[in-house]
Amino acid sequence: MNSFVTIKENIQTEIIVKKSKFICNLIKVENQEDAEETIRKIKKKYYDARHNCIAYRVVEDEKILEKASDDGEPSGTAGGPMLNILQKNNLCNVVAIVTRYFGGILLGTGGLVRSYSDVTLNAIEGSEKIEKCIGLEFKAKVEYNNLEFFKYYCKINNIFIEDIDYSDKIVCRIQLEQENKQKLIEDFETKKINLIDLKFLYKKIINKCIIK
Repeated sequence: MNSFVTIKENIQTEIIVKKSKFICNLIKVENQEDAEETIRKIKKKYYDARHNCIAYRVVEDEKILEKASDDGEPSGTAGGPMLNILQKNNLCNVVAIVTRYFGGILLGTGGLVRSYSDVTLNAIEGSEKIEKCIGLEFKAKVEYNNLEFFKYYCKINNIFIEDIDYSDKIVCRIQLEQENKQKLIEDFETKKINLIDLKFLYKKIINKCIIK
């Protein structure tokens, strides 16, 4: 798992099919625990609905964990199709919850699959998405008079400055893709960038780009 796509902001969409109302909440989450807690909150909010069907994909320890539930709908008509849509769009760290208020008219298995799929697709298509990847975080210490050059260096080398601490010396927390690690270390060791110190902190999921 080198990279994945997630949503920038939560989004809600709604469709009406033969008097049944389908509400999709597409919500960004950080991990499986966060996803399960989000599901509990949504089910509590829509406690009076007949079905709250779910699908999610989350990244933990560089592996993708998945779950789907039809929540009382005929097997394979709701959670499975929703999960399939998340997979096809390479979406992770997101939970899709589709709430159905029954309108009194049976839709059949095909109608259910289309309805749950359509409202989920509408949410995905209406959301702004971010590509993320497994990256690295470093701590860089720099003199005040070298800060602007270091900012420029980061900009042209696709390094994101997450935080800057202004004390006696400036300490920057920076994030970069794994493939850029060796160049950063070499530039530090050869004094191409004049840093006082450079220290690796840990691996983490970082933003790669925004998908329009």
